[in-house]
Amino acid sequence: QVQFVESGGGLKQPGGSLRLACAASGSAFRTLTVAWYRQAPGKQRELVATRTPSGTTDYSNSVRGRFTIARDNAKNTAYLQMNALKPDDTTVYYCDANPPSNHWGQGTQVTVST
Repeated sequence: QVQFVESGGGLKQPGGSLRLACAASGSAFRTLTVAWYRQAPGKQRELVATRTPSGTTDYSNSVRGRFTIARDNAKNTAYLQMNALKPDDTTVYYCDANPPSNHWGQGTQVTVST
């Protein structure tokens, strides 16, 4: 049983950067694949990035080359480094396992606008 709390969102101009953090509780954190999701208005929840316990990563086509997922098992924390932000990145971001538990929290809002 792992719970997640997201933070680090905010307002940025196009081309800017943000680093999101996901604080996890539970001893199983290091054994699961951690993932970042986002859900824009009128769209289904999108799987953005994943990282396995062995370090294998995968990204959606829309963020590949711009976003990087990382984890720090000592801190029970996952991160999403977002560079070259675009207005289309604007939405609420969530962290969870993959496959997800579907116990979604509040997420953290990212807004990219001029």
